Amino acid sequence: MTKPGFSHMSRQELRGYVLAHRDDDEAIEALIQMGSPNAPVYPFPQTEDDLKVMEEILQKKLANNG
Repeated sequence: MTKPGFSHMSRQELRGYVLAHRDDDEAIEALIQMGSPNAPVYPFPQTEDDLKVMEEILQKKLANNG
């Protein structure tokens, strides 16, 4: 069976494919790698101050989800 080109699919198309083919690990990995378009993007910390800000963000996220 030939698999579709996951990189050419939209997120919605790929999600539909994964729901129809739940045992296709390659498709699931492609969907995970695609990420969420609504997820915030944080720059990699460059200084000690940046690292402290990132720690605060992570602590808040952990407190809200735990």
